[in-house]
Amino acid sequence: MATITTSVVLLRWPLVSAGLMFIASTLNVQFRKADYIGLAVISTLLGLVAACWFATGLLGITLGDMSAIMNNVKEVMVETMSKMPPDWPVVIT
Repeated sequence: MATITTSVVLLRWPLVSAGLMFIASTLNVQFRKADYIGLAVISTLLGLVAACWFATGLLGITLGDMSAIMNNVKEVMVETMSKMPPDWPVVIT
């Protein structure tokens, strides 16, 4: 009994996000059939957010990790930009 309780407690957020992905997919299909393109786009975006939430939950990525990742991306971009030639990219018209 304790094993089942522990698994439900640990898996509640991935289960919620998986349910949200399913609901968003179902709504997307229904909205497209009814020619509600705006609502279909909104449900698609909600599905994408739920999928990202699901993936980050499974990988164990927290908001602190996201901050560290973005800081690292910023440092790499600044270093890369500092090593580029000043006339790059050249636009040919």
